Amino acid sequence: MRVGLLLWTVGNLYVFWRAWTVPLLARRVPRRLLVALAVLLWGSYFAARGLEGVLPPAVLGPLELVGADWMAVLFWSAAGLLIVDALTAGGFLFRRWAPTARGGALALAGVFAVIAVVQGTRAPVVRDYEVRLAGLPRDADRTIVVAISDLHLGTLIGERWLAARVRQVADLRPDAIVVLGDVLEGDTPSESGLLPGLRSLHAPLGVWAVNGNHEHYGRQGGGSGRLEEAGLRVLVNQWAEVRPGLVFAGVEDLTRHGRGRTTVADPIGQALAGRPTNAATVLLSHSPLQAERAARGGVALMLGAHTHDGQIWPFGYFTARNYPLMGGRYDVNGMPAIVCRGTGTWGPRMRLWRPSEILRITLRSAA
Repeated sequence: MRVGLLLWTVGNLYVFWRAWTVPLLARRVPRRLLVALAVLLWGSYFAARGLEGVLPPAVLGPLELVGADWMAVLFWSAAGLLIVDALTAGGFLFRRWAPTARGGALALAGVFAVIAVVQGTRAPVVRDYEVRLAGLPRDADRTIVVAISDLHLGTLIGERWLAARVRQVADLRPDAIVVLGDVLEGDTPSESGLLPGLRSLHAPLGVWAVNGNHEHYGRQGGGSGRLEEAGLRVLVNQWAEVRPGLVFAGVEDLTRHGRGRTTVADPIGQALAGRPTNAATVLLSHSPLQAERAARGGVALMLGAHTHDGQIWPFGYFTARNYPLMGGRYDVNGMPAIVCRGTGTWGPRMRLWRPSEILRITLRSAA
């Protein structure tokens, strides 16, 4: 925490120090105003977290939104300024155009921010997939599964947004709905008040879910119980036959498994144990890990989430180091795996080149 706060503070100081050297800002913006803006942006996110229960939600929400979005803008700004300083040796080379180049770096960060806000707040796109499953009966051909993930309901994503997503899912006429974890952000107790909105999700074959890492965060915890109360059937290292010949199996968050925090040594193995061998199995996993293990276990299709496909460029390059399956469709030893890049957003209400999505998957019988 201390290291993060130190980096955050240094980053803010660096960006505003270099911003003051940009000719246009130096001429048009009073120093006091620039200092006040720096203090506001530096402290907004922490203030929103620390003053919960003191300030009304109408104030806390915008304050947290400013702080969250500034995280992304700060990164782009600092990265651009560092590149300019590296090329100009801190302004000792090319002294005439170095200040103007710094202004260009800040302007580019601003352009990225505008695009990212538009992409992050627009309605999720619908991605269509068609998958042939060995073992799926002929009478289950063209079963439609709609998948949503990473809603991150909380201060920044609330009731109106959720209601719009419920309507969007209903318009897709799913036979089954799967929720691939991270339903709540996990920051504030008031988030639980948003869960009843999930009760409006309906499908003939049921609404199924798995826990994500955020179901274990903060003061909330106990994700499975609360999701069950919202009308979701949560699969924790277990399977269920949703119709003859079609099995859904769900595992606890496999990122926690890598840290030795899961409840069993082999979550996928336990989730698949004892299931009908003549049925097609769809594995639901918040973290798209251990896909090879799933393929060896006879899974016909694996659905994952968690990565947000990087959400904000260029963070996807760092995320991919730990998650080879980032977003879209993959073939893992003959098993199709589809990773949802997230229906909501985490942190900044921004997405750069990585739009939010809802998956509509048509299951086809191999026969």
